[in-house]
Amino acid sequence: MILPQAILRLLPPLAGVLVNLVKGIGIVGPTDSQQTIQEQHVKLTMKLLGMLALAVSVLFAADVAVAQQNNLIDTIKKRGKLQVGFASFLPWAIRDKQGNWVGFEIDVSTKLAKDLGVELDLMPTAWDGIIPSLIAGKFDVIIGGMSITPARKEQVDFTLPYAQQGGGLAASKQLASNLKYPEGYNDAKVTFTCRRGTASCKTIEEMWPKATVRQFDDDAIAFQEVINGNAHAILSSEPKPTFFTLQNPDKLFKPTNDRVASTDAGFALRKGNPAAVAYFDAWIGKNKDWLKQRDAYWFKGRDWAANVPNS
Repeated sequence: MILPQAILRLLPPLAGVLVNLVKGIGIVGPTDSQQTIQEQHVKLTMKLLGMLALAVSVLFAADVAVAQQNNLIDTIKKRGKLQVGFASFLPWAIRDKQGNWVGFEIDVSTKLAKDLGVELDLMPTAWDGIIPSLIAGKFDVIIGGMSITPARKEQVDFTLPYAQQGGGLAASKQLASNLKYPEGYNDAKVTFTCRRGTASCKTIEEMWPKATVRQFDDDAIAFQEVINGNAHAILSSEPKPTFFTLQNPDKLFKPTNDRVASTDAGFALRKGNPAAVAYFDAWIGKNKDWLKQRDAYWFKGRDWAANVPNS
């Protein structure tokens, strides 16, 4: 936390002043007059009081900041709205034929807001800018299938996992039919696509370091590049690679049906909100069965597909 570090930085000079004040080491000389000694002690006392006042002000300011952050749930309830940041990503969050937001994350956010007794304010945000937007205070929480990674933990606080997701491959029949999986894909002549800012891009770099990686802000465009024969393969969170392959059987195939990588997803909050994290953790624990049911609906079936364009 910020508070202990700030106070600790003040301790050495405070300790030095105290030692000098009590022992008189380095403060008064053996020939100084009594009046001089008293004047120096007064100056030191004033200096000490000033430093103590500074420490108290730091303590007060930090307490206020922590209290404000710890009261995020109260802030949400007083506002009457839960502000959720997310990015469009099938089937997490997409627009249906009527233009309404639907998807797994939308279901989760809707129920969470209802249980809080507030309205839901959905705030679609570009994925590569979603953490900076959260830190800037543009919304309360990210509920968007965000994988819990060490790098992200340095920037935000995560709840307990509420979903697990895994990466899958879809490859171009035109370009990749003769490639042996997985070693054949680790070649400078092979091009992968992925959505910018996702864990998939990093996974590609780790598993196939020799390959070229092209990143796109829109995953639909990343898939289209593979369909058009401009890239060998795409790594994306399932079930999207499976869905695109089923929709384009003449253009795409799956080099493997195994998950390339599995990660846990959590709600992401600004750092310093322990009470809110605890509240959301409790909510996730209470709704485990409901979360599994919604996960099965969106990720293991396609009953929703008829009402979603291009799915």
